[in-house]
Amino acid sequence: MWDPTTYLRYGDERSRPFHDLLARVGAERPRAVVDLGCGPGTLTATLAGRWPGSRITGLDSSVEMIDEARARARTRVRALAGAGVATEPVTFTVGDVRAWHPAPDVDVVVCNAVLQWVPDHQELLTRWAAELPSGAWLAIQVPGNFAAPSHRALREVARRDRWRDTLAPLLREAPVDDPTDYAALLVGAGCAVDAWETTYVHLLPAAADADHPVLTWMEGTALRPVRAALDAAGWADFRAELGVRLAQAYPVRQGQVYFPFRRIFVVARTGARAEENS
Repeated sequence: MWDPTTYLRYGDERSRPFHDLLARVGAERPRAVVDLGCGPGTLTATLAGRWPGSRITGLDSSVEMIDEARARARTRVRALAGAGVATEPVTFTVGDVRAWHPAPDVDVVVCNAVLQWVPDHQELLTRWAAELPSGAWLAIQVPGNFAAPSHRALREVARRDRWRDTLAPLLREAPVDDPTDYAALLVGAGCAVDAWETTYVHLLPAAADADHPVLTWMEGTALRPVRAALDAAGWADFRAELGVRLAQAYPVRQGQVYFPFRRIFVVARTGARAEENS
């Protein structure tokens, strides 16, 4: 189960890659824009601001996230109406990205921090590239920090005898590719591709009477399947042991933790290579 409140604890840090990704999308007047894995909808709403004449849809597999997104959308529409600003509401739908197919008028697809959860998502990318209209934009971002101390510590604790059988199937060491691999995949699918990686250094406040901030960060994402698989006592013990390891890996300095976080970006335009060669 996804918890929107937990996920949004570090909303500013989590939103920056989304905006950096969208900055490379050159669509001017897309007919329809879809945000796959939209979460609580806070970033999806910004798409309506960038493309006010477009039909904006957010899709997520979490009922809790979609409920939050719909509530936020209603609040936004009421606020704009009160200010005398007419706007079309963003539509939010519960759905699995693996079963999603683009409608003929979808000109922009955004998939931000989602595909790391989807095994064999490379097949999805090639299918979407084939199904989207020529000239459409496909923008994806995935975390590339699975070799970082945070995730190494997570896997080490999960391999302890007490938790191995329960947690081993849930944690993969390399669920995403490098930018070059994604670029080659989508170039092979006939797209023009812009691929890169960025390491952000997040400065996370560390209060003396609070949990380690990297543990708090991970509770919003990577630790979600672990929490769901363990009972209350097991989760408390797992969390405590992981917290000790994270405190060793990410010491507090000047009242904060320096948390490097690598992310991988790919923006592809369908049919563009064929247009360039014609």
